[in-house]
Amino acid sequence: MDSQRIEAAGSGRRRFLWFTGLGALGTAGAGGAAVMLDFVHPKVLFEPPSSFRVGRPESFPVNSVTADYARKVYLVRTEVGFFALSAVCTHLGCITRHVEEEGAIFCPCHGSKFAVDGSLLMGPATRGLRRIAIRLEDGELVVDSELEVEKDAVLRV
Repeated sequence: MDSQRIEAAGSGRRRFLWFTGLGALGTAGAGGAAVMLDFVHPKVLFEPPSSFRVGRPESFPVNSVTADYARKVYLVRTEVGFFALSAVCTHLGCITRHVEEEGAIFCPCHGSKFAVDGSLLMGPATRGLRRIAIRLEDGELVVDSELEVEKDAVLRV
């Protein structure tokens, strides 16, 4: 009788170890499958469009600077026409701020100062703000923040 009891106890232990091993292999396999499925699933970064409408030309007074901090752009209207500037500081990528009273654009992070035309007045930045493309489409101004244009480009309206 004792030998049957010992054999039954050994059988239970073997069964426990067998199912524990199968469970561990199943868990590892499921984890590997989850990682593989995540790997083959495309990782797409959805960004806002680089081209956007800012309004009709008559909405902007002459000699004004209109800041759109959400889109990181300044729209400047002079007596000659319009141009757009990137609001991203050329030093380390901070978002600059236009200060109307001073007639300049400042970087709040490191103190760079830019003229309203985007040229550099004071460092640590080593170059002026990027001038970006602007066009007139269906009577509205459209800015494309991906396209950089020459420093003297102006849209005459």
